[in-house]
Amino acid sequence: MLEDRFGNPLSTTSAAARDAYVEGCDLQLALWAGADAAFARATEHDPGFALAHVGAALVAAGRGDGAAAQASLASARAVSGLSAREAAHVGFFALMLSGQSAEATAAGRAHLGQFPRDAMVMNNYASIIGLLGLSGRPGCKREQELAFDYFAPQWGEEWWYLAQHSMALLEVGRLDEAEARNERAIAINPRNLWSAHSRGHIAYERGDYASTRPYMRGFLADCPPSSFLYGHLAWHLALADLFAGDSAAAWQGFSAAVAPGRHTGGPRTQVTDAAQFLWRWELAGHQRDRAAWEALERLTARILPHAGSHFPDWHAAIADASAGNAERLEALIAEMDERMRLGRYPEGGITQQAARGFAAFAAGDWAGAIARLRPLLAESERLGGSRAQLDIVEFTVLRACIEAGRHDEMKAVLSARRGHIGPVPVAGVH
Repeated sequence: MLEDRFGNPLSTTSAAARDAYVEGCDLQLALWAGADAAFARATEHDPGFALAHVGAALVAAGRGDGAAAQASLASARAVSGLSAREAAHVGFFALMLSGQSAEATAAGRAHLGQFPRDAMVMNNYASIIGLLGLSGRPGCKREQELAFDYFAPQWGEEWWYLAQHSMALLEVGRLDEAEARNERAIAINPRNLWSAHSRGHIAYERGDYASTRPYMRGFLADCPPSSFLYGHLAWHLALADLFAGDSAAAWQGFSAAVAPGRHTGGPRTQVTDAAQFLWRWELAGHQRDRAAWEALERLTARILPHAGSHFPDWHAAIADASAGNAERLEALIAEMDERMRLGRYPEGGITQQAARGFAAFAAGDWAGAIARLRPLLAESERLGGSRAQLDIVEFTVLRACIEAGRHDEMKAVLSARRGHIGPVPVAGVH
């Protein structure tokens, strides 16, 4: 029986389909361009190759094409005679791609207990952009760390696992271990956007903008812009330029590859990256670019018209507040409340509180922003995303304290934050 690259038996009898599927998986795990074409070749060679249809569904979902994703999933689910692993693999992704996150998490945990070398499931179950990282549960970063530590003996020097493990470790402060694993991943597969991503985050945690900037520029110059993380890596570079004091390069980088209409990543990432940059641009002391916010608000209204997932949703709220669209902001928060009532949203209203806190700041209500956002600092991981992305909550509180003249409170927030070598990129903080 044919196997994938990780030793899992496959139901296809076509070696050409198997080879194309393996290529597609590697490209998808690296977030490099071309996975869609590889999965398409696999299903051309074997139309009944269910896992290749799942791969195509993942690519389509990543680019925001829900209809194509569901069509590919339907093709996978229509295949009969699958092995227990393949049937569970299809079932896991059917749950995940239909928004049944709690059910998918339980299915993923059970699946990996039986089939620990199912890379595609592990990658979507435990990663920072997977089910654990975006769960909204207290301690989700610790869950990621434990999961990657636990399965590490199964994977050894597998490049994609080293890179993802690195990200899980750096998110809990194990920077030296994270860096060592990531450098090994890069040595094995330099064409790996996740390793470039982890390197950017490690440099961010160390405040090492000097090494980040040339590395990211060189990597992006060799990377196809259609690769899933290309725009997000451009965001990392723009932030590194901004934090290094090169505002001209930062704005140019944002305008070229992060701004609405320029970002080539998934729809949600287009919103989150642009909102993060524009908000931090202002926190660093630059004037609000109303035209840029209005463009982002229009994009957000088109591609994220309703509340759906808490991490992009509070970024959509930032866009609405900054563009002055109070009506859409209130409608979005009402939808968040309804999703929480249905059990499809983080409990406790943390996302809604963040949305109102950012809206207060955008309106110049410094006291209101502090009152809503400062209590979230202890549990900001529940909002989803990386520590670098979640720093926006803390930085907003710091700037609000400065604007409100509450300097003792600013100092208290600074004294409680995690270690950083670099300066805090907020105007007025020294």
